[in-house]
Amino acid sequence: MNSSKKNDNIAKNPNMLPYASNIGAPKIEINDISKWKEERSGALNNYFNEKYDELKESYLSLMKEYESNKLIYNAKFEFVPVIGKTYYLYESDPQNFLSLIDPNSWDKKYLGSFKLISENRWKKIN
Repeated sequence: MNSSKKNDNIAKNPNMLPYASNIGAPKIEINDISKWKEERSGALNNYFNEKYDELKESYLSLMKEYESNKLIYNAKFEFVPVIGKTYYLYESDPQNFLSLIDPNSWDKKYLGSFKLISENRWKKIN
């Protein structure tokens, strides 16, 4: 046998290579993944936009709750509020005040109804 004749396999281990190493091997075609990327990136952008909107809504809700609580804690009241009871906030000069008296009972400038909930937070009641 002629030892100078080369085999058509160029590599010593052609079955271990991730690419064709001889003329008879099937053609390797690179997949076009641009459409796949475009579809996935669109879906990913939708996901992040939705998450951003959720966080923004949550933040705005939290800030609204903070402002309500700040308003109540800066108001004058001379009783210990009970969790679960509704109280009424009125405008007054120089300081707003919290009362047990509902707005139908007098003609003070009514700012809103609030209920003391867990963790000593105030929830505005519409």
